Amino acid sequence: MIAFVFPGQGSQKVGMGAQLAQASAAARAVFEEVDEALSQHLSKLMREGPEDELTLTANAQPAIMANALAVARVLEEGGVKLSEKGACVAGHSLGEYSALAAAGAFSLADTARLLRIRGNAMQDAVPVGVGAMCALLGADVEKAQGLADAAGEGQVCEVANDNDPGQVVLSGHVEAIDRAVALAKEHGCKRAIKLPVSAPFHCSLMEPAAQAMDAALAATPPSAFHLPLYANVTAAEVTDAASERDLLVQQITGRVRWRESVLAMQAAGVTHFVELGGKVLSPMIRKIAPDSAQTSVITMDDIEALAKEI
Repeated sequence: MIAFVFPGQGSQKVGMGAQLAQASAAARAVFEEVDEALSQHLSKLMREGPEDELTLTANAQPAIMANALAVARVLEEGGVKLSEKGACVAGHSLGEYSALAAAGAFSLADTARLLRIRGNAMQDAVPVGVGAMCALLGADVEKAQGLADAAGEGQVCEVANDNDPGQVVLSGHVEAIDRAVALAKEHGCKRAIKLPVSAPFHCSLMEPAAQAMDAALAATPPSAFHLPLYANVTAAEVTDAASERDLLVQQITGRVRWRESVLAMQAAGVTHFVELGGKVLSPMIRKIAPDSAQTSVITMDDIEALAKEI
């Protein structure tokens, strides 16, 4: 059984999608549709940069989605129908929107517009310099929670991402995150690295962004999707569009339970994880489910190889 998975923020880079667009009219059509939906030449920014502009949350989120959906569209044009070959879909943070678009819950244009709103809302929720995030290496979620509790001191310090058995991310007030970095080794973590992010994602400080997405998703709710989705905040299968709408709102402040999601998919019979548009999730999955197969699909060569394999 195959799960199609979609990467989140951090997987963007200048040049993304350029080779695919050059080789495939189907990919070009995806980028053009996203450009039109956003009234912005996002594909040019993806292709040429500058990097600091591409990295802005409001640009990175729709760019990563567009890249992943271009790969999915080229696969489908080549006869690899995700709904026929896949058992389920999942995505890391913004990747959940990509997964839903690939499964038919949102149109490409609506997904781009929702991610633009999401990116702006997440950026605007907390003034620059107030929040921060750090990655804990060599830490499981229990150690991370203990460290977050110790570092909080009345401020927000929460587990934001449970990525794999040795990588957990904390998010919250900058002072609390600085304390967590300083205390990390005392709490059994190998290393703590402050992340170069512009806001404290996936923690309670993001509540204003959750309210913005509640309104946006009320106006553009997901429709029925033709593959089950494993949701970030529950690490469980969702098939109901109304339930998923609520989960997307909760996702803004909630923990990304990626490790648990992969284990749940594996328990349901998934043996092969195919990452569309990135090589970020595959190394995590290798650590979570080492007996599974992982394939990253980014280029035309990758797409052709996968089409032969499945």
